[in-house]
Amino acid sequence: MFEIIFLFVLGLAWIIFATVQDVRTKEIANWLNFSLIIFALGFRFFYSLFFAGNFSFFYQGLIGFVIFIILGNLLYYGRMFAGGDAKLLIALGPVIPFSDAFSVNLGSLMVFLLVFLFTGAIYSIIVSISLGIRNRKKFGKEFRKQFKMGKRIIISFLIFSIILIVLSYLDGLFLYLGILTFILPYLYIYAKSVDEISMVRDVPVFSLREGDWLYHDIHVGKKTIKANWDGLSRGDITLLRKKREKGKVKIREGVFFTPVFLISYVVFFYLWNKGLGYSFW
Repeated sequence: MFEIIFLFVLGLAWIIFATVQDVRTKEIANWLNFSLIIFALGFRFFYSLFFAGNFSFFYQGLIGFVIFIILGNLLYYGRMFAGGDAKLLIALGPVIPFSDAFSVNLGSLMVFLLVFLFTGAIYSIIVSISLGIRNRKKFGKEFRKQFKMGKRIIISFLIFSIILIVLSYLDGLFLYLGILTFILPYLYIYAKSVDEISMVRDVPVFSLREGDWLYHDIHVGKKTIKANWDGLSRGDITLLRKKREKGKVKIREGVFFTPVFLISYVVFFYLWNKGLGYSFW
């Protein structure tokens, strides 16, 4: 049990550090994520060598690491996670497998992901509502603007939802699908409105950091700096500072997602310790 407690505390400490750093600097340093990987795998190796009598505990950490590398990259290139969040998830790969049995560890990884997705959904809803209330004056104006821009989409979804509701006479499931289809465009417009009024701001060029997301493409001389998912590179920032020394650019900020890691990690360990996660799996 000592090895499990050690891994849990190790992961918890690093997530707390990452959360504080994310809130203060709006980024998670690579050294923080990489050091967690090194410490977790190093501990597993030496524990297996001197105490366990075999290397299954170390191998399970490597397997978890590989699984989370694949998952983290899928989330990053699927544009659901920023780079720092994806790397933090990958860093938890060597930590979370607490058992020597692959089947048990696979179940625990799945339970963690389910807890993470559920916590992330609730967290995102709370944050978006909070941002909408905080900027309610701007929100009303932006919502009307987005509503006008999305009228065709709303009408299309409305027609489709009516068809589904009519089909509910054949199967009651179509009724729920019809209601969901009707609501979806309004949820999108709401999220888009919150994003535009709360997550987009003007930043002085000298304050730009590597990885910042541009709101739109910027033309600097003959070169165009693209507003892509990878964010600004060092070369892009150098060019902007050279050409627009005292100017400002619009960047899009993301929501601090590290609290979701912290909450999910603690809830997962509670479920694991009580055996509830395995019962569910």
